[in-house]
Amino acid sequence: IETMPANTRETLHYHSLARQFFFVTKGTAIFYVEGEREVVNEQQGILIEPMVKHYIANESDENVEFLVISNPSTDEDRVLV
Repeated sequence: IETMPANTRETLHYHSLARQFFFVTKGTAIFYVEGEREVVNEQQGILIEPMVKHYIANESDENVEFLVISNPSTDEDRVLV
């Protein structure tokens, strides 16, 4: 389980090999996927395929909690854009 503080965001990136599934357990996460804004509410998930440019953002005033499952691991498989 990861926690993203209020009003924060990741850097735009992609993974060459890893497929990622994010599942929001608390709050609302905003994903920017190939330039499109996707709202993912509590108890919803989103699948990000390899080579897809993306980042997650918390545009609210409260923490967002989510699970992220990556296959294979994203260790050394993150390319900043």
